[in-house]
Amino acid sequence: MAKVENKYTFEQIIKDLKAKQYAPIYFLMGKEPYYIDKIADYIEKKALSDDEKDMNQTVFYGKETKIENVIMAARQLPMMADYQIVIAKEAQNLEKTIDKLEHYVKNPTPTTILVICYKGKTLDKRKKYVKELDNKGVLFESPEVYDNQIPKFIKDYCAEKSIRIDEKAVFALTEFIGVDLARIVGEIDKLLIIKPKDAPTINEDLVLKNIGISKEYNPFELAKALGERNILLSNRIVDYFGKNPNEFKMSTTLTTIYNYFEAILQYQYSENKSEHYLQTTIGIHPFHFKNNYLPAVRNFTPNKICGIIGYIRSADTKSKGFGNVSTSDADILKELVFRVLH
Repeated sequence: MAKVENKYTFEQIIKDLKAKQYAPIYFLMGKEPYYIDKIADYIEKKALSDDEKDMNQTVFYGKETKIENVIMAARQLPMMADYQIVIAKEAQNLEKTIDKLEHYVKNPTPTTILVICYKGKTLDKRKKYVKELDNKGVLFESPEVYDNQIPKFIKDYCAEKSIRIDEKAVFALTEFIGVDLARIVGEIDKLLIIKPKDAPTINEDLVLKNIGISKEYNPFELAKALGERNILLSNRIVDYFGKNPNEFKMSTTLTTIYNYFEAILQYQYSENKSEHYLQTTIGIHPFHFKNNYLPAVRNFTPNKICGIIGYIRSADTKSKGFGNVSTSDADILKELVFRVLH
């Protein structure tokens, strides 16, 4: 049996919802929770008026309910409204019994909007009822988001909010937050409140000042210092981390260093060195690559970088307690810096 393909995009679903074109079932699944939450939140907040919600909106949570309760609620009729809404959040906790939806999918209540939020997991698209669900409702798989997609996401979100953001600010958010879309959106929303009213653009200084990152001593500046083989600055940053543990997260630091050297290795092995390749495949703006990455391309051979990636993985293992019972994260980082530079 052929697999069901994901035929609904996030943008199309939101467009239909804004036009009040509702499906009887929304099964929202997949690795990226941000889009699942956005769709469910829109339905929860917008599909019914405030007066209608009291008697026609029910929200379940997977850890606190059974799938039978969700189905039973979905079978009910609305009270003085065109629709009732039933939302099952954190439904991945109902994984063992989720296939019981099969009977409801065959005959969904037309006056119910049933929303299932199935985060981090997916249904087996080969199953007959899943194909039927896709035909009768909206089966949406929220795709995993990759590093090179984050700059566009940031720019698109800022454009949606009618605010400009400069390239350095995009770069800072990308490097220090990573692929956590919900946190990125939260930080941008916070910046919009903090930003001076007469400032038309979110700039790098605003980002660094307000998301708890030191402009001089942060994970990316450490990665850059390593790439430049700047022994003095590298050790100064590590020393700063050791004296300011509240500003230092080992996991973030190692991920940043890893991503930095991985991007350089990818560039070294690629025959295509164009600016377009940098932006679309590696996900780095040419301006930032030239200023922050190119020195490392010259300073480290591909073989050395492969070794560095191994050192980073070893440091990550130690920081999680494997083969290490007493060494602090700061000392593990000092050892890593020494091995990278020597």
